[in-house]
Amino acid sequence: MRIGIISDTHGDIETLENTLNKLYNEHQVSAILSAGDLVGRGPEQNRVVEVHRQHGFITVRGNHDEFFNGITKENAAFLKSLPVDWRGELGGRRLFMCHGKPGNNMWGMYRDHLSDTYLNMVLKSLQADVLITGHTHVPLYVRVQAGCVLNPGSLYAFDSTRATSHTYGVLDLTDLSFDVFDSRVGEAVTPLSWKVS
Repeated sequence: MRIGIISDTHGDIETLENTLNKLYNEHQVSAILSAGDLVGRGPEQNRVVEVHRQHGFITVRGNHDEFFNGITKENAAFLKSLPVDWRGELGGRRLFMCHGKPGNNMWGMYRDHLSDTYLNMVLKSLQADVLITGHTHVPLYVRVQAGCVLNPGSLYAFDSTRATSHTYGVLDLTDLSFDVFDSRVGEAVTPLSWKVS
């Protein structure tokens, strides 16, 4: 079973729709998970939230989803209803998803701050095979004995001073392999060679 992982769309509807087309038609994923920050910065925040609502993606609340302006009451209620953490099972694997760190959507997980010992401890504590995060806008994939920790990077591709990766990920739940792809419109669907491990 292959699942699509997206994060940090930040109101960029064009990139989101392009990515969903790639995930469904080219990668043929069975499900899509969204690690938060649907809104903030981008021009089409309402449309991004509406797409998440219509598709019923499993979604967690990012830090930008806590504080927002200019969206409809329905979309605001949806963002407020999102959990900070999500736990579930897909394809026989136990998954845990958060925006930043478990229990906190304001702080991110960066590879140079993470030891394998720490990640094994976190995965065992969460009773998860896979920990999915976002927030940093930097792709991450670390495989340890207890499972793997991953971040697809950020989808959004509009002009901003904030650094971003313009990426999404595809996780194969059979072997826990994870590939990162360019999210920009018109870019070919090929794994990026700079995948972090």
